Amino acid sequence: MEGLLKLSTLVIVCMLVSAPMASEAAISCGAVASNLGQCINYLTRGGFIPRGCCSGVRRLNGMARTRRDRQQACRCIQGAARALGSRLNPGRAARLPGACRVRIAYPISARTNCNKVR
Repeated sequence: MEGLLKLSTLVIVCMLVSAPMASEAAISCGAVASNLGQCINYLTRGGFIPRGCCSGVRRLNGMARTRRDRQQACRCIQGAARALGSRLNPGRAARLPGACRVRIAYPISARTNCNKVR
């Protein structure tokens, strides 16, 4: 139940963050949240990475075809990270794409300037 509450909160925050930008990009924060939802326990508590988490990372990477899509995904991920606050382990978040064998165009970090993502 706690995981569902976290995921619901994450989806709501992502939707609020993306509302002004939704018409500009094909990726919504809801799509980001639904693809990364199975990663939350790993990102906050550690342990093993669920197969569904890596599948979501791969799907999300495939959806981000344009620069605008990648910038929007970056913003959504940062919004979700802010929503998780101190529960999020930044090191695990940064290593997640590599652990899932997915190459992305920018580092997963709260300090990433999403406007510079290509």
